[in-house]
Amino acid sequence: MAFGTSSKIFSAFITDCLNNTSALDLNADTIHAAIYTDGGTPSQTAASASTAYDTGAWVQANEADNGGWSAGGLALASVASGFSSNVYTLDAADPANGSAATIADTRGCLVYDNTIATPVADQGVCYNAFGGQVAVVAGTLTIVWHASGIFALTL
Repeated sequence: MAFGTSSKIFSAFITDCLNNTSALDLNADTIHAAIYTDGGTPSQTAASASTAYDTGAWVQANEADNGGWSAGGLALASVASGFSSNVYTLDAADPANGSAATIADTRGCLVYDNTIATPVADQGVCYNAFGGQVAVVAGTLTIVWHASGIFALTL
């Protein structure tokens, strides 16, 4: 996977929301974060079906769970989204595996909606690059979201 350093909102997520193709409710749905290695190549412009968990670049074989981070990702707690000063943000508590684990070669995460089924089940919202390889040995891996949240979209 060529995660690189770029984090992106999927264009299909925005399109499906604006066209009312998807009944996404980021404040009520269960949102997950799954961690990945460099096993595939994420694309901001992928079709809805290719942004979903366990499809395209996001297949389970590319996950970096290694027994320390649940396959399929962790459900995010304290999810909140909304507008302030023409900026729409999505934020949540920083997810962490619950026990000492060894997790190797983690490059980024897929944030997806685990509630909806239309237009596809487990549709991707965005992906976040970690800027390089991240690993933990007999410890806790925590994704620390940016101060602006998981993403911020300026209108």
